[in-house]
Amino acid sequence: MKIVVIGGSGLIGSKLVPKLREHGHEVISASPNSGVNSVTGEGLAEALKGASVVVDVSNAPSWEDSAVMEFFEISTRNLLAQEAEAGVGHHVALSVVGSERMLESAYFRAKIAQENLIKSSSIPYSIVRATQFFEFLKGIADFSTDGNKVRLPPALIQPMAADDVASAVGQIAVGSAVNGTVEVGGPEQFHLDELVRRGLAAWKDPREVVADPNARYYGIKVTDETLIPSDGARLSQTRFETWLSQLAAQTPSAHPQPRAAAVETKESSKKAG
Repeated sequence: MKIVVIGGSGLIGSKLVPKLREHGHEVISASPNSGVNSVTGEGLAEALKGASVVVDVSNAPSWEDSAVMEFFEISTRNLLAQEAEAGVGHHVALSVVGSERMLESAYFRAKIAQENLIKSSSIPYSIVRATQFFEFLKGIADFSTDGNKVRLPPALIQPMAADDVASAVGQIAVGSAVNGTVEVGGPEQFHLDELVRRGLAAWKDPREVVADPNARYYGIKVTDETLIPSDGARLSQTRFETWLSQLAAQTPSAHPQPRAAAVETKESSKKAG
């Protein structure tokens, strides 16, 4: 089966591509770096020739309000149009659990717009909504830091490892289109302040985490229901302590610093929220 991964060089794409290849699929890792640009359309038609599945795990390069909406709308429209021309039978897109509950942010308004375009197209589809990734905890802390204190709401969160996200997306990609949404999440729930406190302690980060009911998550007001998946979600296996141990074994003194899934920087988050 030929599968094209849009955003194949990113955090999830770089994990997903080898997983699919290990199962014998022909996989095209598509990104601007490889000459495929879903916004300009460069290289898109050629990449999609003969493809059975297109998996979109791309992310916007800018989180400014109009720019993020423009990226997801133009990219998604281009993909769906080219897929129709190429006879692609399954469009898979990675989205975020709780997007409709975080519309204060331009990023999540853009993700909802992306989902709606997919739902209204003629291409059979599967939307995979994932909870926050363990890999972004340091970014959450950095955004919420004031002096030596990290102020976070004690809202519930059910995060998962990026590797498990890639596995879940891969499993759905090689199956039949669900023509609906599948939610995936981690095996444990935490209060957000507790989770970040445990992460910073493991990384020997001296900042103090303060539970503040008035604090915001990337500029968004959240409750215990905002960030957690529904009861029918597919849950992954990697627990937070296991992930921390694996990370320490790979890079003993490293703090994980990938790009944020929702809002990348404090400046862009202020604009979004």
